[in-house]
Amino acid sequence: MPLDTLLALFLFAFTTSITPGPNNMMLFASGVNFGFRRTIPHMLGIGAGFFSLLLGVGLGLGAVLHTMPLVYLVLKFAGGAYLVWIAWKIATSRSLSEKESGTQPMSFAAAAAFQWVNPKAWVMAVTAMATYTIPQLYFASVLIVGAAFAIVNVPSVSTWAGFGSALRDWLSDPVRLKWFNVTMAILLVLSLWPMLR
Repeated sequence: MPLDTLLALFLFAFTTSITPGPNNMMLFASGVNFGFRRTIPHMLGIGAGFFSLLLGVGLGLGAVLHTMPLVYLVLKFAGGAYLVWIAWKIATSRSLSEKESGTQPMSFAAAAAFQWVNPKAWVMAVTAMATYTIPQLYFASVLIVGAAFAIVNVPSVSTWAGFGSALRDWLSDPVRLKWFNVTMAILLVLSLWPMLR
């Protein structure tokens, strides 16, 4: 892959990974409610799930969905419904969680599986594979695109969990936490709008 294409790929991976979207809104809220350390499995699950989605799209799933738009539509709306449910859980959370509490951060497996119904993740994966793969070296370029996202994704999304964790003390006040969680839930739902149109 030419160096200028590789640099453009890394820039694309960075900007799409660090900008607001469902994953980053959930990580920000998780950082506040559970702390950075307890959010690590969620972050790693996003990285692993998105890597598997990228490979799936690159190895033909994207083409299958292009020929079966109904399946893609169902995936988009299933992801949207799941995000609305998560937004409801965030909005109704009223206390910072400690280990002995009944609430838990999203697990590695749940975060990885979520990437397969996350509308932003699908848009990112399809765009990356359509833009940065090289027909003459297709399989190798699919792996390069996957590797670029693997390098960039977790450090990018971890900044959102870090910001949330940094606000834990200030949000230990129940009234502030309530309005923070409601605001994050609204932003999470609003993050769906561009992808569900």
